[in-house]
Amino acid sequence: MKRKTLSMLSLSAVLAGSVFLAGCGNSESSSGESGGSEKAEPVVLKLAENQPDDYPTTIGDKEFAKLVEEKTDGRYKIEVYSGGQLGDEKSVIEQVQLGTIDLARVNGSPLAEFSKDLGVLSMPYLFKDETHQWDVLNGETGEELLATLESASLVGLTYYDSGDRSFYNTKRKVEKPEDLKGLKIRVQESALFIDMIEALGASPTPMAYGEVYSALQTGVIDGAENNFPSYYSSNHFEVAKHFTLDGHSRVPEVVIGSKKLWDSLSDEDKKAFKEAARESQDVQREAWKELVEKSKQEVEAAGSEIVEITDVAPWREAVQPLYDKYGKDYSQWIEKIENQ
Repeated sequence: MKRKTLSMLSLSAVLAGSVFLAGCGNSESSSGESGGSEKAEPVVLKLAENQPDDYPTTIGDKEFAKLVEEKTDGRYKIEVYSGGQLGDEKSVIEQVQLGTIDLARVNGSPLAEFSKDLGVLSMPYLFKDETHQWDVLNGETGEELLATLESASLVGLTYYDSGDRSFYNTKRKVEKPEDLKGLKIRVQESALFIDMIEALGASPTPMAYGEVYSALQTGVIDGAENNFPSYYSSNHFEVAKHFTLDGHSRVPEVVIGSKKLWDSLSDEDKKAFKEAARESQDVQREAWKELVEKSKQEVEAAGSEIVEITDVAPWREAVQPLYDKYGKDYSQWIEKIENQ
């Protein structure tokens, strides 16, 4: 009896061991299969944007984000923070420098504080027309300009459209530079812009943007300058009916990334980010074109008179003193742009 009991206990132990080993084997197999099918969590990046969700630059940002996710097989995901949630443009640029923000869309003007060479893009009548502008920006010269950001721990990815700034006034049709003579024109607090207005024979009046409508209405100033969408959205067309499409300023927007982010990417992923940025430009520019067309239709329907300048040569000649004064800092870039 005793021997039988021991045998049964031995058999029970063997069976229990077999079950245990089988369980371990299943567990390892299941764990292995599960581990093999699981994808790593995506790296989530922040992109700062100061415009609202439906604005062309934000539309471009979102397209960029979508393309990055596609081109990296979901390994990178970009979250777009629109409406200035992460700060104004200058503070955002500084945060991208530090790597606390990964990416941003900012205007080329404040970027000139971080790369002096980008200041060339603010020179008046720099481009012959829109076609010339994009040939330059999407060509070798544009890439070389973006590369100048590297010394500031920034990476330039692509350009977005910001349109062109033109003149509008309450007094008369302006078809040539001489027609601006004597007009009081509101300008930004910029030495370059003030000198430009003076070179064109008008009287520069620096003023906060929010004060322009009432100043036009009351005659404190005779005119101002901006792009079509701003002319429309600010309602300046209600009081300043004469709009002259001279395109004196064509400073683009720029999509930038932090050097910290860039250095963490493989060569393959760098290529994916760069391609995504460039391809998103097409969507952004189309959205900008639609906004400009809508704005133009609205102001024309409201009675604005629009003069299109097809030859900017006389205007460019009028502002030659600015090239003599400021151009020496950008002579190599100006030569490259003019020869393209």
